[in-house]
Amino acid sequence: MFNLGLFNLLFDKSFLATLVVAILSFITVATLVLPMMERGGLDDRLKSVAKRREELRAKHHAALNAKRGALRVESSTFMKSVLDRFKLGTALESENSRDKLAMAGYRGQAPLIAFMFFRFVMPFVVFVVTLFYLFVITHFHWTVMMKICAAFGGAVFGYYLPDLFVTNMASRRQTSIMYAFPDALDLMLICVESGMSIEAAFTKVAAEIGVQSAELAEELALTTAELSYLPDRRAAFDNLAKRCGHDGVKAVAIALNQAEKYGTPMGQALRVTATENREMRFQAAEKKAAALPAKLTVPMILFFLPCLFVVIGGPAAMNAMHTLHH
Repeated sequence: MFNLGLFNLLFDKSFLATLVVAILSFITVATLVLPMMERGGLDDRLKSVAKRREELRAKHHAALNAKRGALRVESSTFMKSVLDRFKLGTALESENSRDKLAMAGYRGQAPLIAFMFFRFVMPFVVFVVTLFYLFVITHFHWTVMMKICAAFGGAVFGYYLPDLFVTNMASRRQTSIMYAFPDALDLMLICVESGMSIEAAFTKVAAEIGVQSAELAEELALTTAELSYLPDRRAAFDNLAKRCGHDGVKAVAIALNQAEKYGTPMGQALRVTATENREMRFQAAEKKAAALPAKLTVPMILFFLPCLFVVIGGPAAMNAMHTLHH
């Protein structure tokens, strides 16, 4: 009886109409409520992403402020007075001293004064240290004139020690910049194609790329400032290429200058240069990988092959010696 009643209920017109209305009502409610629930979840995710971004940005700004505080120190009055007293300000400054210091991340007058001061002091320091080492610590069978000549050679080397230090710092900075530069170009391309100006794109990318490379973030932020106050915008891009000192950055600066001059789309220029920079980074990695066999030849000959000969020929030599003795 129950099955017959259920069968009759399925063909009841009033029941079918009620069922259809209930299904349509459920679909309507679900259509209205589900987007609101998804929007709430999306808002929560966006809030969490924004919170994490603010944390990373705060860490990045703290690192930049610490580095900037370490680099932009006021010049010592003692160093400046020594240089002024001996009138060595122009004699010790070479043509590209400022450019080298800028490539190493040292900007302003204080690093230049410190660089010239150490160029003046280090030859005397290395000369005295070399004399003390040759006459007091060691006992080489050299004549006095040979030791004095070696001390003068050390003094010449001491003159170039500040240049060597600045060159190493610039090389480390370039490595950090070029490691993150292709990713920064991709981010910049996305910002430009979304409708941002080049200044806003530089600011946005500087805030985002700081976690990967604080040096590149600092250079992009400085370029943004130069775009704001320099009368010629092309000078800001040229200064960026000069400070970074890499062919990839120079190509980007040239492309941006041409886009500024002829009014061509910057997105197209950034897309081409981003591809070129990624290829350059890949070619640099391939070059290092291809140079490994040549670099490993001498260590293998000195350290690996003797151990291999001992392991292979040692038992045979011991057996031969045992046979000869008996």
